[in-house]
Amino acid sequence: MKFSTRLPANLGPNRLSASLATLRAAGRHVIDLTESNPTRAGFAYPPDLLAPMGDPRGLLYRPEPFGLPAARRAIASDFERRGHGVDPDRIAVTASTSEAYSLLFKVLCDPGDEVLVPRPSYPLFEHLTRLDAVTAVPYDLEYHGSWSIDVGTVAAALSERTRAILLVNPNNPTGNFVSRGEVEHLADLCGGRQVALIADEVFADYPLHDQPSRAGPLLTRTDVLGFTLGGLSKSIGLPQAKLGWIVVSGDHHQVQGALARLELACDTYLSVSTPVQIAAAGLLERGGVIREQIRERIVANCGWLISRMASTPAGSVLRSDAGWHAVLQLPSLTSEEDLVLRLLQEDEVLVHPGYFFDFPSESFLVVSLLAPPASFRDGISRILRHFDCSTARP
Repeated sequence: MKFSTRLPANLGPNRLSASLATLRAAGRHVIDLTESNPTRAGFAYPPDLLAPMGDPRGLLYRPEPFGLPAARRAIASDFERRGHGVDPDRIAVTASTSEAYSLLFKVLCDPGDEVLVPRPSYPLFEHLTRLDAVTAVPYDLEYHGSWSIDVGTVAAALSERTRAILLVNPNNPTGNFVSRGEVEHLADLCGGRQVALIADEVFADYPLHDQPSRAGPLLTRTDVLGFTLGGLSKSIGLPQAKLGWIVVSGDHHQVQGALARLELACDTYLSVSTPVQIAAAGLLERGGVIREQIRERIVANCGWLISRMASTPAGSVLRSDAGWHAVLQLPSLTSEEDLVLRLLQEDEVLVHPGYFFDFPSESFLVVSLLAPPASFRDGISRILRHFDCSTARP
């Protein structure tokens, strides 16, 4: 049987996944420093948090392509919490951020068109673009004490087939917000070429330091067609609730054209459940207690990690402004793949190698800040004893 080339030909597990499965089958406990699911990270969820999804109004199906007006008003109110005014009529409700990307690729791109994606960043883009027959073209982030967009690589990557530039704000896993100057430069590049900007802001609620979040840079712009994405998965730690959103911004004429096409695409699928839309206002309000727990933990784990790495001269923690991850740069004593396999098999610690995220060189390890503090500190200590001069093993 011939299958679509939109999916990889080889669907087998990689060496790291296979090794992890073997260890777990043998009953060995692994400290998972790749955990990105907050529902498995030991946070205290109110037991009745999802009770509003049992509202009897959910028994009535009234399809709305952009989502129920009450849900869109609730999302607009949540933007006010972060200091942004958003018109509910410019919001489209989706089942997830991944679906939001897929809808936008359908609205903006023909098969074979291109979107520019950051590098390093989350590897999901490779799959999302291929599934919609769109080509992902990378542009680079560079690190000089902090991360920034290499705007020159953006300009070089633009072509006649470029339809959008993807911004992850803050980026995952590097944790850098897009600066005002970067947005100005990208808007200048996009405006005359009819290229849209897509800003994925799922981690915007999680700054790691005292500086304010730099979310929402597209919301007030009229010189470029913009799409700002978010969802409950990260904002209140509820990936199972399956509610995301797209906010459309830009010149009124372009916005209306985008909304008309987006409405048809959303109406074709009608994928968002009625119960979660009815519950949206209550979930966004009460879910703040989860957000605060997550924020407190990631800030504490990040602070401890920076302090711990200060005693390991051979390595460093790369500067991150926000998000759930930290990036460690360590000596290249062996390949990243061999290093993470050794950490897993000998030390029972699971981490991501940098090449998963398209880091340009070795050796980088990406660790989740979501883990309970005791497990996080234990796992990091097991990693660093390979590099601490005073404790390194033969």
